[in-house]
Amino acid sequence: MTHFQRYRFTPWLLMAPQLIIVGVFFFWPALQAVEQAFYVEDAFGLSRQFAGLANFVAVLQEPDYYQALGTTVVFSLSVALGAMAIALLLAVQADRVLKGANAYKTLLIWPYAVAPAVAGVLWLFLFDPTLGLVSAALKALGIDWNHNLDGSQALLLVILASIWKQMSYNFVFFLAGLQAIPKSLLEAAAIDGAGPWRRFWTVTFPLLSPTSFFLLVMNSVYAFFETFGTIDTVTGGGPGGATTTLVYKVYQDGFIGQDLGASAAQSVLLMILVGLLTLIQFRFVERRVQY
Repeated sequence: MTHFQRYRFTPWLLMAPQLIIVGVFFFWPALQAVEQAFYVEDAFGLSRQFAGLANFVAVLQEPDYYQALGTTVVFSLSVALGAMAIALLLAVQADRVLKGANAYKTLLIWPYAVAPAVAGVLWLFLFDPTLGLVSAALKALGIDWNHNLDGSQALLLVILASIWKQMSYNFVFFLAGLQAIPKSLLEAAAIDGAGPWRRFWTVTFPLLSPTSFFLLVMNSVYAFFETFGTIDTVTGGGPGGATTTLVYKVYQDGFIGQDLGASAAQSVLLMILVGLLTLIQFRFVERRVQY
């Protein structure tokens, strides 16, 4: 028996715990959701009947579903692009800091350690219509803030909370990308007469394109799925469904409304939507990435 044959099963043994966890907690529930989407069940799961595509047809004929889809598009674009833009700005500034750089970077990374639900509660206290510090400051400026009644304000609040939560994650990657850029390239551009703004757009930003593309994909997934806790703690999908995204509607219909078949159909449609979005990103956006 050769050395390779003797240890060929070692990598599989080392990967087995992670593969089991992924299979049990991801692939198995996903397959169950796909199967459940084609059945009509009672709330207790005691009986069910095959319904074919009836659940999908019912979902696609529901006006609230398209309202949630529109909210998801606005919310996801705002969170993904906003978190990336602010993180890039902070990373550029942090890369220039000489004194107190470690403390500055540490403070910017801290929000990533906060759970989405906790982040939502923090921003809920700040913008509370009666006790919030920010809402009081807005009231002094003549702005009547009450996200419990105004759907646009509620959507803005969950967007801000979600951006704040994800900003630190993006900051770490952008800062690492900036520090990996050879300083000689920037110095050569400066010698050629390029100003700071021109150096950024012609040298720095193109070299950050692999990092930016990676973060675009990760932020899109975050905005679609991982913001559930923030929305649930801040607005609960209200008022009037103004902050109900697709993933939150799956929760509302499945766990609150106990319509398991429609909820499963929505989760399958959401999975297809995110898959298509990721495919489009790799098909078209990646072309502009300079490795």
